[in-house]
Amino acid sequence: MVDFFNDVNLLAPARAVVESRSDGAFILRSPEPLQPYARCIGEWLERWARETPGRTFLAERDGDGWFRLSYAEARQRVGSLAQSLLDLGLPAGRPLVVLSENDIDHALLALAALHVGIPVATVSVAYSRNGAGGCGKLKAILEVLQPGLIFVNDGDPYGGAIGQVRPDCPVLAARNAGAIPGALSLAGFYDRQESPAVMEAFARLDGDSHARYLLTSGSTGGPKAVVNSQRMLCANQQAIAQCWRFVERREIVVLDWLPWSHTFGVNHNFNMVLRNGGTLYIDDGRPLPGQIERTLENIRSVRPTIFYNVPRGYEVLLPYLERDQELADALFGRLDALFYAGAALPQSSWDRLAAVAGRVRSTPLFFTSAWGATETAPLLTSVHFRIDKPGNLGLPVPGIEIKFVPSGDKLEMRVRGESVFSEYRNNPELTAKAFDEDGFYMIGDAGHLLGDDRPEQGIVFNGRVSEDFKLTTGTWVSVGTLRPRLVSALAPYAQDCVICGHDRDQLAALVYPTPALRALAGEAGASMSADQLALEPAVRLALCAGLQALARDFPASSQHVARLLILDSPPNLAAGEITDKGYINQRMALALRAGQVERLYAETLDPAVILLAEVQGEPA
Repeated sequence: MVDFFNDVNLLAPARAVVESRSDGAFILRSPEPLQPYARCIGEWLERWARETPGRTFLAERDGDGWFRLSYAEARQRVGSLAQSLLDLGLPAGRPLVVLSENDIDHALLALAALHVGIPVATVSVAYSRNGAGGCGKLKAILEVLQPGLIFVNDGDPYGGAIGQVRPDCPVLAARNAGAIPGALSLAGFYDRQESPAVMEAFARLDGDSHARYLLTSGSTGGPKAVVNSQRMLCANQQAIAQCWRFVERREIVVLDWLPWSHTFGVNHNFNMVLRNGGTLYIDDGRPLPGQIERTLENIRSVRPTIFYNVPRGYEVLLPYLERDQELADALFGRLDALFYAGAALPQSSWDRLAAVAGRVRSTPLFFTSAWGATETAPLLTSVHFRIDKPGNLGLPVPGIEIKFVPSGDKLEMRVRGESVFSEYRNNPELTAKAFDEDGFYMIGDAGHLLGDDRPEQGIVFNGRVSEDFKLTTGTWVSVGTLRPRLVSALAPYAQDCVICGHDRDQLAALVYPTPALRALAGEAGASMSADQLALEPAVRLALCAGLQALARDFPASSQHVARLLILDSPPNLAAGEITDKGYINQRMALALRAGQVERLYAETLDPAVILLAEVQGEPA
C-alpha cells in the first residue's frame, strides 16, 4: 500500500498565502496558480474514447452482475443521443430536466445534451417519484427551470407526478413510455446516426456556455436555479487534480450512490471520474434500513479506490464494517481516499472508521474532506494533507480566494474565483444580493484558521452564520460546532439532531434515534413510539450519560445541551428537512417540529423529555 503522506507525487503540499486588509478582513489563497483546463466537459469524453476506448466508464447493476459501458461505447451512444436531441429542435436556452435517479441512461443523455450545448437540470426524485406529496414543489421548480424536454427512466413511477404538473414540453422515458400519454421512447434515440451537426455544435461551446442548472434549497423561499457554466465545472476539476495529484497517476474506481441532483454527486464525483478516465459503478443501494444491504454487496464486488459518503452514510455502514472483516477488506484494501462531506463527521465515527481501517491497512488511511456549495461547482477548499480529526476544511484550491470578514464573534467566509457562479437563472435581484462590493460570493458560512501564525494547517468550520442564535443570556450558540459534538457524545444512539434554544435560557435538542438506541429497550424497542422509548430506563440512562459527558468537556451553557426529546419520524427529505447530501436543514426542521420544540420547554415537564440532571436514568 502507498503512503500518501510521504509522496509529493500524490498530494500537493499544504501551503497558503494570507493577505491582510485594513478593514480587519483577510484573504487566503493558494500560492499555486490554476493551470489550463478543458474548454468543456465533453473534451474529457472525447479524450478517453480516443486514448482508452476499451476501459469501463460506467457500470450499473444487471441482475447478479454488472452491465458495463466502455468509453468508446459511451461516446458512440452519446453521439446518437446528441443527434436525436438536435433533431427535436428544442427551444434555445431551455434545459433538459431529469426527474429520475442515477443510471446509465441518465448519464448518457445528460452528456449528450452537454455535448451540443443544451443545459441539464436534475431534480431530486423526492419531488416526483410516485406523484407523492412533492408535486406542488415540483411545479414551482419546473416554472423556474422552464424545461425544453423532461426525461424519466421509467414511466410507471413518475407518470403520476408528470400528470399532475402537466409540463408544456415533450417527455422522454427510457422504459414504460406508454404510462405517460404522449411520451417519447428513449430506445429510438439510440438508433440515430450521428451527423457532423453534433461536432459543429460541440465546437461552438465555450467557457460561458451554460452546462447545468442546479437547484438550491427552497426552504426559505422559492427555488433558485444556479447557473453552472462549462468554465466552472472544468476549472473546478483542474483545481482538484492539482491538490489530489494521484487522480492523474492512479486507477480511479468509484462506487457511488450520491444523487446527480446535487453538486457533490454530479459535479464533484461524476466529473472527477470522467475528467481522469476512471470507472464509476452506480450504487443502487442507500444508507437506509433495507437498502444498505445492496451497498454492502456492491462494495464487496467493486473494491473501490475512492469512496465518498455523507456522515449519516458512514454511521449506517460502520456496524457492518466492524463485524465483517471481509467487508472491511473490500472497502479499505485498495482504497486511496475516504471522503466525507455534506456535514461534519462526528469524532466517534472518525475513530471507528480509523480502527476498522487499521485492521486492514499497513499505511494510514487518507481521510479527506472539502468545503463548497452549489454555487461553486462545488469545491472551494480541499484536505490534501494529513489531519488527525474531523472539522478541518483544508485549504483554498488553486484559483479560489477566501475572504474572512469579522461578523460578531465569528469570521464570515466569502469566496471568489473561476469556479464561482455569476448568476441565478432569470433572477438578477437575487444575483446582485449574493455578492459583496469586491465581487465575493457571500456563502453564509463561518470559519477560522486552525493556527493564526500557520495558515497551512487549514481552516476550521464554524457553522452557518444564519443558523447561529443567542440564548437569553446573550451568549451566541454555534450550531455547526455543537451538533457534531452532541452526535459524538450520544454515539451510537443518535443518527442526527436538531439544536433548539433560540431566545431560551438553555439548549435542548431533538434526536433522531438509531436502531442501537431502540435495542436498549429489548425486542419491543423496535416497535415502540418515541415517547414509549424515552420512558425506558436503559434508554434514559444512555442518553443522559452522553449529555453529561458533553457538559463535562464543555461546561459553558452555549456548548452543551440540557434536555433531549426523541423523535418518532426520520428526517423528511421531501419537506426539505434533510438534503440529498445528508445534512439536517436546521431552520426547516425547527419549523416542521415546532410542536416537539414546545414540549422540550413546556412549563410542566413532559415525561418524555430527558434531562442532563437525571440520575440513574430516572426523571428528575
